[in-house]
Amino acid sequence: MIEPIPRIAAVPASTPFVGPETLARREGIADLVRLGANENAFGPSPRALDAMRAELERAAYYGDPESLLLREALAERHNCSPEHISIGAGIDDLQGLLVRSYLGEGTAVLTLGTYPTFMYHVVGYGGRAATVPYADDGSLQLDALAALAREPRPRLVYISNPDNPSGSYVKREALERFVDRLPEDTLLVLDEAYVDYLDETYFGDTVHPRIVRMRTFSKVYGMAGMRIGYVLAPPEAIATFQKIRLHFAVNRIAQAGARAALEDRSFVENVKRETARGRDEYHAIGRALGCATLPSCTNFVCFNLGTSARAEAMVQELLRRGIFVRKPGAPPLDGHIRVSVGAQRERARFAQAFEQGLDALRAAG
Repeated sequence: MIEPIPRIAAVPASTPFVGPETLARREGIADLVRLGANENAFGPSPRALDAMRAELERAAYYGDPESLLLREALAERHNCSPEHISIGAGIDDLQGLLVRSYLGEGTAVLTLGTYPTFMYHVVGYGGRAATVPYADDGSLQLDALAALAREPRPRLVYISNPDNPSGSYVKREALERFVDRLPEDTLLVLDEAYVDYLDETYFGDTVHPRIVRMRTFSKVYGMAGMRIGYVLAPPEAIATFQKIRLHFAVNRIAQAGARAALEDRSFVENVKRETARGRDEYHAIGRALGCATLPSCTNFVCFNLGTSARAEAMVQELLRRGIFVRKPGAPPLDGHIRVSVGAQRERARFAQAFEQGLDALRAAG
């Protein structure tokens, strides 16, 4: 068997994300409650579902490789032109495109433990990473990131905002000051997967010449299984992506669903209200059980178990009770579990299982 190229052979073998289907099969669980992948428990918009059903009749045809109708709809939403937008198979796909286009063997600066897929792309495509830890309260340390960006002169600085896995976010004014402190030849990458849960939008609806903003239909729009997202960036960056992107990566059913989802503003507002209600319930559960929670403006909440070992034990306790959650991997957040906001029935099952899990951990000492 031919060997992989050296830099790939040197990457430790790992499975970045063990999916709930794998866990359910492994544990023999027929009804696993999915609270570990930050999926939208309230589903896609009925309009999006109708549009996707209608498009199934044309499933024999490739989708428009330029996604022009969707790009035009997004351009209207963001007050820009379609030349500022590229469509991809979710943010994960677009991150890979960005790293291939702009990083190479250069350096990226990011927070250690932030959305890990970006780091996988950096390593997989031969780049280097320079990291700073989260602050003790789980927030991003912008001063430390800016200072580090002065040293290796990074090609990219990556921020997940709102952040995954902490749930914290950096307000617009602080981001504007931050980008002004970066070297002029550095791109700021804003992963805005959860920004739709906020009323505030960063940098308004304009396209900044030194910022690449990534958005998705996986979260508030409830279309994670369709794998579709987009980039807002200067036209020069979009033209660069055009050279190497997979032109048929996004299927026509997802394109139709995304266009319809954009039009259903009332559905999105309802998802935001229900998600906020679920977050409040989680914070109340934490208070009642003596387990501190981190503030969050996303569709998940982090519960503090104290240590990484106790957090991992809780992940396993919940799994035994049919609840799938995850835990952050880097300190200080590795002492937490991250729990997605589920529907009411799912939240009730979590509350019961979490209390039982805490009792089990206390009994074990």
